[in-house]
Amino acid sequence: MTVARGPRAISQRSLDQVLDDANILVYEFDGTIIRWSGGCDDLYGWTSREALGRNVRQLLRTEFPQPLDEILAELRRDGTWKGELTQRHRDGRSISVVSRWVIVTGQSPGDLIVLATNIDISDLKNAQTALASRQSHLLSILETVPEAMVVIDEAGIVMSFSKAAERLFGYMADEVCGQNVKVLMPDPDRRRHDGYINRYLTTGERRIIGFGRVVSGQRKDGTTFPMELAVGEAEASGKRIFTGFVRDLTSRHRMEEELRQSQKMEAIGQLTGGIAHDFNNLLTVISGNLEMIERRLEDGRLRELLREAQGAADDGAKLTGQLLAFGRRQALNAKLTDIEQLVSTFAELLRRTLGETIELQTVATGHSLTALVDTTQLQNALLNLALNARDAMPRGGRLKVETARIHLDPDYVRMYPQVRLGDYVLISVSDTGVGMTEEVKQRAFDPFFTTKGVGAGTGLGLSMVYGFARQSGGHIQLYSELNEGTTVRLFLPAANPERVADTSNIDPVPAVKPRADECILVVEDDARVRKVVIARLEEEGYRVIQAADGKGALSLIAEHPEIRLLFTDIIMPGGMFGDELAREARLLRPGLKVLFTSGYAEPSLAGRELAEGSWLKKPYTARELATRLRMLLD
Repeated sequence: MTVARGPRAISQRSLDQVLDDANILVYEFDGTIIRWSGGCDDLYGWTSREALGRNVRQLLRTEFPQPLDEILAELRRDGTWKGELTQRHRDGRSISVVSRWVIVTGQSPGDLIVLATNIDISDLKNAQTALASRQSHLLSILETVPEAMVVIDEAGIVMSFSKAAERLFGYMADEVCGQNVKVLMPDPDRRRHDGYINRYLTTGERRIIGFGRVVSGQRKDGTTFPMELAVGEAEASGKRIFTGFVRDLTSRHRMEEELRQSQKMEAIGQLTGGIAHDFNNLLTVISGNLEMIERRLEDGRLRELLREAQGAADDGAKLTGQLLAFGRRQALNAKLTDIEQLVSTFAELLRRTLGETIELQTVATGHSLTALVDTTQLQNALLNLALNARDAMPRGGRLKVETARIHLDPDYVRMYPQVRLGDYVLISVSDTGVGMTEEVKQRAFDPFFTTKGVGAGTGLGLSMVYGFARQSGGHIQLYSELNEGTTVRLFLPAANPERVADTSNIDPVPAVKPRADECILVVEDDARVRKVVIARLEEEGYRVIQAADGKGALSLIAEHPEIRLLFTDIIMPGGMFGDELAREARLLRPGLKVLFTSGYAEPSLAGRELAEGSWLKKPYTARELATRLRMLLD
C-alpha cells in the first residue's frame, strides 16, 4: 500500500518510520497514551512500553499556559490547538515544547483521539532567558551610570534613550525614540547633523565618532547647556548603530568660572593691596608734614588752606582703606556678635539712608545667629549694599534683609571650591531694582567698576564687601536678573554663641601725656616716612634712634640699653619682617615694648602682638601715635 502526497509517493513502511522518528504521541481524550513514537523516547526518556497506557498529563507533569478545560473546549470546537507547554523529562528536568494537537475520530463515532506533535524548544527558551538576563543586566547598568546614553541608527533616528538622558534633556524616551537625534541639538549643529552622518558614511571622515568633544545640547524647554559627547560605533544586522554617551558640563564650567573669578579677584586684590600700601606711605609723609606745618603756622587763611589739604589726605586714607578691604589686607577687630541684633539695631540707619520711597524689611530665621566679625566693617558692608540697592530703585521699591543660620555641605563646596564646609550665618540683601546684565555681574566685584555716572561713586562698594567677606573667612554670592532685582548673599562663619560681644560700649581714649622723654628706636625702610616719624616723636619730646632694616635695628638694641620701645614697620626688605625683628629683640631685651605699623594693615603677620593693641595703621595722626605710645609706655 502506498500513500500519495504531493509529487512524491512513499510506502506505508517508510511513513511509519518517519512517524516513529518524530516526536509524536497519540492519546485518548482523557489522556491515556495509545501510541508513543521513538522520538518521544529520546525527548522524554521514557520508552514506549513504559509510556503506553499511562496518562500523558501525569506522566510528563505538563504545565499549561491556560486552564486545561478551556484548551479541551477549544480543541472540541476547532479540532486543533497549538501552544507552548512545559513538561518534565524522566530525570526531572524541565522541557519546553511547542505542541500541536489535532483531534481525530476513533473506530466508533464517539471515540475522540488526540494526535500531538511536540517540538523541543528548550535550547531556544534558555537562549532567550539568557539574552533577557543579559539585557536586564545591561539595562540596569545603563540606567545607573550618571552619563546619559542615546543610541541612533545610520539615519540619525533615536533607537534608545536612557533614564539619565530623560533627566538631562527633559524628554521622556517615548517622545524622542523614532525622531531624529538633532532634536537634542541647537543651531547650527541641528542643521548640519544629517550632513555629518552622510559624510562619515560616504568618506569615513570622523568628527566625533571615536573621539570626545565638547558640544552644546538643547533641552525640551529650549535652554542650552555644555556637554561632553563621546560616540561609539557598532554593526547590527548589517546596519550601523551609533551610541553616544553625554556628560553634563554645566557644574564643571560653573566651578571653572568660579575658580577663574576667584583667581582674578585674588590677583587684583594683591595688586590693589600693594598700591594701597605704597600710597599709605605717601599719605603718612604728606599728612605728617601738614600736621607739623600747621603747628607752626600763624596765618589763619593759610591754616584754612592747609586744613583743606589735610582733609584731602584723610579722604585718600579712606580710599586706601577701601582698597585694603577689597584686597583683604585691612585690620579687622573681630568680636563675637549677635548678627540678628546688629541688623535690627542698624535697620533704623538703613531706613533713613534709603528714604521714604523704599520699604525696608528685616527677617530673622532660626537661632544661634552668632558670628566672629568686625561689627564696624559689617555695618559698612550693609550700608554699601543698601546704597547700591537704593540707586537701583530710583522709583522706589522694597529692600529685604534676611538673616539665617545654614550649613554648607560637600555638594555646595564642590560647586564653589574656595568655600569651606561648615555652619554659616547668612545675611541676604534683596532689592526689587533694575537688576544687572550678565556683563555687569561678571565685573560687579572689580574695584573701580561702576555703572553710575561720573562722580557718582568710586566703584569700591561691592569690592569692599567682597574683601570683607573673604577676610572674615566667609563667602559672597551675587544673584541678579535684568528688571527683576538683585540679591547679595553674605556668608559669615558661625560661632559659638556662649559669649556675645556687647558692641554698644566704646573704649575711651586715654589722655595723652603732654611731654615724654623716653628713647624710641624707629625702624622704617622708607626714608621719607622715617624722617616724618622722627620729627613727630622729637616734637613730643622723645629721644629717637633710627634704623632702615631689621639687622641694623638689632645691632642698635644691643648697643643702646636705654631704648624703651621699638616702633617698627612690618613689611621691610632684607629678609626680616617686623614681627621677626620683635621676637629677636625680645630675646635681647625681654621687657622691650613693641609698636607695629604698616601700610598693608595686615595684623596676622605679627601674630599675638597685635591682639594686645600694639598696632597702628598707616597713615596715622600725631595724636594717634602719641596716644598709642603712652598706652604702651605707661
